[in-house]
Amino acid sequence: MKINSVFNKTLLFVGAIVCTIGLQSCLDDDDNNAYYLRYPNALVTVKGAADDAFFLQLDDKTTLLPTNVKTSPFGDKEVRALVNYSEVNEPSGDYTKAVHINWIDSILTKPIAPDLGEENDEVYGTDPVEIVNDWVTIAEDGYLTLRFRTIWGGSKKHFVNLLLGQNLENPYEVEFRHNAYGDTCGSEGDGLVAFKLDELPDTEGKTVKLKLKWKSFSGEKSAEFDYCTRKAVTPSAAAITAVRSTLELR
Repeated sequence: MKINSVFNKTLLFVGAIVCTIGLQSCLDDDDNNAYYLRYPNALVTVKGAADDAFFLQLDDKTTLLPTNVKTSPFGDKEVRALVNYSEVNEPSGDYTKAVHINWIDSILTKPIAPDLGEENDEVYGTDPVEIVNDWVTIAEDGYLTLRFRTIWGGSKKHFVNLLLGQNLENPYEVEFRHNAYGDTCGSEGDGLVAFKLDELPDTEGKTVKLKLKWKSFSGEKSAEFDYCTRKAVTPSAAAITAVRSTLELR
């Protein structure tokens, strides 16, 4: 991801992992395992398969077959999720690897929001955020997943959306919107959200630059991501699920 301005790069997950590594020399095996299991080691798409089974799409090419969980904990919804898994020496069939899921937790997964024209500002808001340059801020497998930072007062649910850009010369331009509904006094907090990009034009197998625009606390900003249209969608329906977090989002 290429950011055109500098902002705070405090990395919650990466920082936690670094701290874990630093502590390992002082811990026994049980403690090491406990720390390892505490943090996610992958961002995946949870996809349905035949006979109510499911698999995890790790990136555009790598698929993971869970061996200890037979049906998706999210039902028939396709969602993005954080997961902690371990590779196992078991048959993986048509998938790249067989894995044991230690834990998995979905994040808010949404389609691109409809353009409401003059009502966009009122409905989707213009409240500022910072997009955090983190390992979970990525365009892959037909989704744009974002870690963002803003002020949370805790009195109302915040509303986050992705809109198609209005740039006729660049169909791969999108805009992140945030409506705090007046809940703008409090402390900084981070949220995670994933947007399905199936409304963008097909890149026909090519990798293009996806431009993301957003309003930050210091003005307008943008970032570019490498993006290629997902080659297969299973299932085809867009999924929406609630984020499991202390932050109130919708």
